[in-house]
Amino acid sequence: MLDARRRLFLKQSLAGAAAVSLTPSVFAAPYRPGRALRVALVGCGRQGRELIKELAKFEDVTIAAVADPVESRRSSGARRAGDAAAYADVDALLAAESDLDAVFVASSTHTHRAIVEACAAKGLAIYCEAPLAHTAEDARAIAKAAGASAGVFQSGLLARVNPIYKLANKFYRSGSIRDAVSMRGTWHKKTSWRASNNAELLDWKVDPAVSLGLPGEVGTHQFDAVSWFTNKAVKSVRGHGSIRLHEDGRTMADTIGCELDFGDGLFMSYEASLANSFESSYETIRGTMGTMKLAWTAGWLFKEADASTQGWEVYANRQQFHDEEGITLIADATKLAAQDRLKDGVGLPHPPLYYGVETFLASVTDGAEVACTAADGLTSTLVGIAAAKAVASGETVEVEGA
Repeated sequence: MLDARRRLFLKQSLAGAAAVSLTPSVFAAPYRPGRALRVALVGCGRQGRELIKELAKFEDVTIAAVADPVESRRSSGARRAGDAAAYADVDALLAAESDLDAVFVASSTHTHRAIVEACAAKGLAIYCEAPLAHTAEDARAIAKAAGASAGVFQSGLLARVNPIYKLANKFYRSGSIRDAVSMRGTWHKKTSWRASNNAELLDWKVDPAVSLGLPGEVGTHQFDAVSWFTNKAVKSVRGHGSIRLHEDGRTMADTIGCELDFGDGLFMSYEASLANSFESSYETIRGTMGTMKLAWTAGWLFKEADASTQGWEVYANRQQFHDEEGITLIADATKLAAQDRLKDGVGLPHPPLYYGVETFLASVTDGAEVACTAADGLTSTLVGIAAAKAVASGETVEVEGA
């Protein structure tokens, strides 16, 4: 049976590009922290609610307190967290809660600095959503506070913790697609980014005074992914943007495009929109021997016809991609193939955010290496800031050094 699959792969790879779906192991045991933890959440909006959902999956982790300036979100967050104590701000939370182990910062980007500095001064472990801040000054202050603190600090850039991306990264580093030729990223979602109530506090994402807009609030995560893969830093960004749908008084573009220069002739094109949802979110890295397409909960490797085989192709499911037929690659394929369960390994068993929480908890309780440091977060935030400036000005903006 496996020999037949191998012959099929060889036939397909000779006929054209073959696609490989990159998926994590389905045999990984659920992580359990090395000790009981009491954590707090600052920011009970959409991202805060997602964090509460993922934290609930870990035994021995208790959300002891939440903080948010909006009463309705604060009370809702406390209820979702299992009747946690609720506070209007981080200062009140820290004054009342003396036995916390860690804090998750999921508030609006421009409020991160004050929260991180207050938590770092207490020596607490901190998980901070990305981008770190809306200005280079604040981002550097966060990195400085994290470096001076006794607690663990993890930036919430999820490509580096995503099992699919980690597996794909290993293949990239092993030369599966050889030399990078070009890169592309896209993020499309039809939504307004406006709140239905409490607009002054909740509409910050469309306020250019405090928000980095699409290139910073979203693009930062995708820019970091390709930088991590290629091990190259972005040198400059050229951008443009306009309002294509949401003519509601906002001045921040709802549709943008960027070109990121990595030097040595390597570029990444990027587009994002709040006006259309087609293609959703993914990144592609084209190489001389193949192309990787990564879509956060799925990933594929398209091999060129003249690419050499590496041995792993023997464990494969076929998958149709328009006019081409590809094969899927699954971690623990040998074990799954023996049980005739290869298809069971396709896809992530949890959302990408789960793995950010998981790796952070492992660093806090087990001393595991931090998956995405404050320095990593700072570097990627500075790229997002440059991209936001480029889109706003329509000019090329140099990325500040970390």
